Amino acid sequence: MSKLSGFFKNVVSEMRKVSWPKRKELTRYTIVVLSTVLFMAIYFGLIDLGISRIMEWYVAL
Repeated sequence: MSKLSGFFKNVVSEMRKVSWPKRKELTRYTIVVLSTVLFMAIYFGLIDLGISRIMEWYVAL
């Protein structure tokens, strides 16, 4: 049981050392992540659409 309480004391100690982002930084990081996810979704969607069209054309031959 003392190991468990020691673990949580260390967790609390480390959490106090964490440098949390400010609101402006957090907003900027969120925009970057969302725009990257959107770009990748569109990119892979177009790739998938292209491969599907190629496969449909190939099967129709």
